Amino acid sequence: MSVTATTADPSRIALPRIALVGNPNCGKTALFNALTGSRQKVANYPGVTVERKLGYFRSPAGTRVQLIDLPGTYSLRARSPDEEVTRDVVLGRFAHEAPPDVIIFVADATNLRLNLRLVLELRKLGRPIILALNMMDMAERQGFRIDPAALSAALGVPVVPTVAVKRDGIAGLLAQIDHTVAAGGLAPLGGCAWSEPSSLDLRAYHRQVEEILAEAIHTRGEPSRATRRIDAVLLHPVVGLAFLFLVLFLMFQAVFAWAEAPMKLIDGGVTALQAGIGGALPEGMLKSLLVDGILAGVGSVIIFLPQILILFFFIQMLEDSGYMARAAFLLDRLMGGVGLHGRAFIPLLSSFACAVPGIMAARTIENRADRLATIMIAPLMTCSARLPVYTLLIAAFVPHEAVLGGLVGLEGLVMFALYATGILSALTVAFVLKRTIFRGAREPLLMELPAYRLPRPSNVFLGLMERAKAFLVRAGTIIFAIMVVLWFLSSVPGAPEGATGPAIDYSFAGMLGHALAPLLAPIGFTWQIAIALVPGMAAREVAVAALGTVYALSETGDALESSLAGVLAADWSLPTALSLLVWFVFAPQCVSTLGVVRRETNSAFWPAVMFVYLTALAYGASFVTYRVASALLG
Repeated sequence: MSVTATTADPSRIALPRIALVGNPNCGKTALFNALTGSRQKVANYPGVTVERKLGYFRSPAGTRVQLIDLPGTYSLRARSPDEEVTRDVVLGRFAHEAPPDVIIFVADATNLRLNLRLVLELRKLGRPIILALNMMDMAERQGFRIDPAALSAALGVPVVPTVAVKRDGIAGLLAQIDHTVAAGGLAPLGGCAWSEPSSLDLRAYHRQVEEILAEAIHTRGEPSRATRRIDAVLLHPVVGLAFLFLVLFLMFQAVFAWAEAPMKLIDGGVTALQAGIGGALPEGMLKSLLVDGILAGVGSVIIFLPQILILFFFIQMLEDSGYMARAAFLLDRLMGGVGLHGRAFIPLLSSFACAVPGIMAARTIENRADRLATIMIAPLMTCSARLPVYTLLIAAFVPHEAVLGGLVGLEGLVMFALYATGILSALTVAFVLKRTIFRGAREPLLMELPAYRLPRPSNVFLGLMERAKAFLVRAGTIIFAIMVVLWFLSSVPGAPEGATGPAIDYSFAGMLGHALAPLLAPIGFTWQIAIALVPGMAAREVAVAALGTVYALSETGDALESSLAGVLAADWSLPTALSLLVWFVFAPQCVSTLGVVRRETNSAFWPAVMFVYLTALAYGASFVTYRVASALLG
């Protein structure tokens, strides 16, 4: 069996369009990856697919197909924005997009009762349906004995057993796709007429499902005994929470301990490259651009790649193992205490990677007030772009020593405290919002807990490679471009003849920094920090690159040979460093975050509110931190 992913423009020719539809957590995205070769991340908790995804593949007969991965839903009676996308695509309601020719319904073989009602709804649309009976290997291990032929006869649609995570687990599905297309079993053009089922229809669906299950399932299985035993411990309200916080604590310790050696290698490589280029080129603008602008700026960010990959390694392992759904369950009571909907855990968890997908994932929340409250606090989750800033300042000002009897490192402890501060701040803001602006009753969390699974090494590896690629592309495009502009602004105009001090003092960037300095002086920020904060609005990690460029153009003599952390340790006070750390806990988010808030809320009001309240929060917290630290340290 051979499946070839292609990337040709789908608008050139009319291709068969197949839509993947299914309940959340049914393995739909894994099947999409298996068919198209996509590198989209697969998670074990509901809500990960908040937008439809497109892919292309060739079936064994050579048929080229466009595949659409739609958000998970339990019914065509859409109750949230992501479910509306699925409904409208299936019904052909998008004006400039053809409806799918075929629907592949992906059903979890271990939970058919919950899946089949949606199949019955889809069947009324009159479009060809193929039922992919997924996770058959897991169903058999749990003792289920399902008769696909009987299920097909009862439903009136082809039923194909699949195991999406195995190489040969989709051969039957590919053959059925060929058969359906070759038989001319494609849907007519145009949308489908559909009306929302009444309560009588829902009861009728329920009776039909029970009748179908009685015919198709010969032996009903039971959940994995190992899963039940593990959950007895990990879902305990005390032991489970203690284990969760221990895992998070160890994760941040590993971010420093495991990354130390590769970070030194990268730092040494960048330094050697700077020295080589600096020695080969004569003094002038080109040498300054390459050494002080590009390498000093971009190199200051690339050094943190190992830490970012370690962080995402832990996150992906927890997701792929099925533990993240348990974390949502454990934290539901805590989140409910501040008025957040239980489903808010998914967007907030996603925001640890980046606030943009986190805000988009809030579409899974049905109530608009709850959805807006979640969006407004998502940027307070410590995204990966803050990691370079945290690491730089921790390396410069926190001693590299063990505490608590030598069990933990002080650097990792400080990092954990910064993440915890962001989380507690988000919960506090949510508490205020839910009792003022976004009042309303809290809805309970309803979600499925998947069986525990061993993460697939290939999936983890591909996920990390995609993360590394995204980080390096960002460093090589956005950060590179910003560093070139910043270098220019920091070098032009040059210092007048006879001037004292570094030339950057007389540049456009220097003028801007000195102009902003009085505004930021009450929170202890220097004019160099003021310069770095401006391009940092494009992306938070750019602030580190900006500091690298600014200090490369500011320092002279032996200071030029020191690492950026060493320069900052010598130039800043501890209260200034602490104030900047706190600023980035609450910092006004990057432009892309504001843009996605504008798009998701369809309003310019909410991104403006977000920017103002986070700026005020960051300034106030930094002011208190700087003043208290200055008083304590004398």
